[in-house]
Amino acid sequence: MHIFIAPLALILERWQGYPPRLLAQIGHPVMWIGKLLSWLESRLWKEEQSPEQRRVRGMVTMVLVLGTTLIVTLMVRNIVHRIPLGWVLEILLATPFLAQKELGRAVQAVADALLTSLEAGREAVSQIVGRDPQQLDTAGVSRAAVETLAESTSDGVVAPWFWLVLLGLPGIALYKAINTADSMIGHKNERYADFGWAAARLDDLVNLVPARLTAVLVTIACFFVPGASPSRAWQAATRDAMKHRSPNSGWPEATFAGALGFSLGGPRSYDGEVVDLPIMGEGETKLGPYHITRALTLYRMTLNVLLSVSALLALSIALG
Repeated sequence: MHIFIAPLALILERWQGYPPRLLAQIGHPVMWIGKLLSWLESRLWKEEQSPEQRRVRGMVTMVLVLGTTLIVTLMVRNIVHRIPLGWVLEILLATPFLAQKELGRAVQAVADALLTSLEAGREAVSQIVGRDPQQLDTAGVSRAAVETLAESTSDGVVAPWFWLVLLGLPGIALYKAINTADSMIGHKNERYADFGWAAARLDDLVNLVPARLTAVLVTIACFFVPGASPSRAWQAATRDAMKHRSPNSGWPEATFAGALGFSLGGPRSYDGEVVDLPIMGEGETKLGPYHITRALTLYRMTLNVLLSVSALLALSIALG
């Protein structure tokens, strides 16, 4: 049933997003997962622990988070499958784990803010990236927005959809639990290098296929976007993706860069520490609001391609 739910969930989330009133009243499922992670970290992470102890406790944290997520979603799924029109409720429950509308809105906000001032652009981009915004000029803010858009196309949209199609509501919820854990504790710094090891490795694993699928979807989308090059997109993906220190992030980033004729990546600062990342693509580096808008056009067409693939998959199953 979840194969048929997936395209409807994509349509609903892209149209409506997550209602702000609901967010204010009860929060968001990802926020609930984050609170559970924070609570477990506060009790399991200790300053005096050895690296081995921290790694074990990080594994325990992931087992507890994923176990809780699995139990809750299995219970919910079993309930909705027993009630009339329960599939409609399952669509509603799946949509918060997709991020099509909010991702587009947040990146568009950066382009709009840059038209006002560099300071406004820095403030807007600080809402979607972890790097130090005060170190960025207009081109740096624009590249950060495009890079985040590219990476989040994979882990905010394609990957959740992929696991929804494969495993239904439990699959998409488990994916978001892993992805949230990676963003919170999967850092390679002194505090989390060992405690977040399990979260980081799991995130690499569950994004392995979706990241490469995103590169394919973006390449296909290029055929329908004026000025975008499918050949350069795929060439950049296959040439540059594996240069990235992440086994997955380079795929969507390199594909966007090649498609649009941008150069992305390079040095960036996190909490005062400069991280030297490889260059993705060959082309324009002096990006601005216009280039963000071009990337958003490609992003929206990629969403159209994903929806088409999802609908065709559901139709083939129905007819088969």
